[in-house]
Amino acid sequence: MSRVARKTAIPLSEAIHEYLKAARLTAPLNTQRVFAAWDAASGAGRYTVRRFFRDGRLYITVDSSVVRSQLSFQREGLIEKINALLAQDELFTRDGAGKDYVKELILK
Repeated sequence: MSRVARKTAIPLSEAIHEYLKAARLTAPLNTQRVFAAWDAASGAGRYTVRRFFRDGRLYITVDSSVVRSQLSFQREGLIEKINALLAQDELFTRDGAGKDYVKELILK
């Protein structure tokens, strides 16, 4: 039977983040958190058909041209709202690369 080395106590939130990094679950979890932030910020979750997020670009396909037109006018505000929601989200893993998590919103 092997012994477990004792370490100093760490907060549970830090232990969760270490586990997510070790299990390589940070990227999929971050993507899901970005999609949830999109739904909350835009209010167009029911019109959203497809979502894709990579390298700071959020690609959104909506099934209504009217909704797409309205969202395109609000693009900069939506990016700010999404980033504000992600900054408050404790499950979102920050990479330290920058303040903005979603840099560009592409509507289709």
